[in-house]
Amino acid sequence: QVQLVESGGGLVQAGGSLRLSCAASGRTFSSYGMGWFRQALGKEREFVAAITRSGGTTSYADSVKGRFTISRENDKNTLYLQMNSLKPEDTGVYYCAARPRYGVSTYSAEYFYWGQGTQVTVSS
Repeated sequence: QVQLVESGGGLVQAGGSLRLSCAASGRTFSSYGMGWFRQALGKEREFVAAITRSGGTTSYADSVKGRFTISRENDKNTLYLQMNSLKPEDTGVYYCAARPRYGVSTYSAEYFYWGQGTQVTVSS
């Protein structure tokens, strides 16, 4: 089992940047493929980005491709999401999630463990 805690959210103007972090504790962080998801008010949770155990392969939602970068530091048990050129439609609660599988997945149902989320608000 792994515990996940997100941080780094906040209020930012459109065009600005934020970096989210997800600190993991418990079982070996490098045993988990990781993902970021987000949920806007009144909408379903959606996939943002995912990364393999080693960090060698990543996947992004079309809506964030070219603006967001997912990365991880296994020796620090930490996952990151660098968000640039933020838009008001990026507003929502951002969650990190872990799955004890190889490869990447865009499906929330395939992730076993979730953090509590961090709020990102982008003003126009």
